[in-house]
Amino acid sequence: MTNSNPIGLFDSGIGGTSIWQEIHNLLPNENTIYLADSKNAPYGQKSKEEIIDLSFKNTEFLLNHNAKMIVVACNTATTNAIKELREKFKIPFIGIEPAIKPAANNSKTQTIGILATKGTLNSELFNKNVEKFHETTIIEQVGFNLVKLIENGEMYSEEMTSLLQQYLTPMIQANIDYLVLGCSHYPYLIPQIKKILPPNVKIIDSGQAVAKQTLKVLEDKIGLNNELKSSNLFYTNSNPKVLQNILQNKYVVTQKDF
Repeated sequence: MTNSNPIGLFDSGIGGTSIWQEIHNLLPNENTIYLADSKNAPYGQKSKEEIIDLSFKNTEFLLNHNAKMIVVACNTATTNAIKELREKFKIPFIGIEPAIKPAANNSKTQTIGILATKGTLNSELFNKNVEKFHETTIIEQVGFNLVKLIENGEMYSEEMTSLLQQYLTPMIQANIDYLVLGCSHYPYLIPQIKKILPPNVKIIDSGQAVAKQTLKVLEDKIGLNNELKSSNLFYTNSNPKVLQNILQNKYVVTQKDF
């Protein structure tokens, strides 16, 4: 079964490109269209209703560009809006959630840390997942201002280093052996996080799992693109330079108000 329509992805900004990269690595022939709603970042500080409204708007944009499926490449949007998206739109959606299960199941110290947005940590879906692992001590930390700094191109600023040290130090003191990154922006901070964490602490994000699930849904329900050359389109409603920098200037980024 062949279907050359693009895979649509959206995020509150540039962070979901970490998910896009994993999907592109696994499925290089697939056409993709990525939407960065940077004008409204971060989603983590918004109400559930606002997040649902923005997710609907982003979905409609991608459907207008013939997306065959949509990857919600944002933890906050997934945990607050995936149910409503699936009810409203008759298209397959793949969400992204903090990878608590592999961390909790493999932890030797029975203590893991989760760095995520306020919107994710306060969501009903996230808290339902946490309840399944009551034998594991889970240290939750809101990554206040991390997304904002990344979106502003201040990933390696002194403020970023200071905030990461502030957020991670209590986890280190509590003897975590896994750190779960609960925001698609945060994988871009892994090099800096590794400098702060002890070498025995493993870092987990959801990118590869989302890519594998995308492949499975395409094979089972939709169809793969069999063309040898893929088209990868990127849209943002903010300054395109930050997104272009993250993509290492390999792709054209179109600025569009939506």
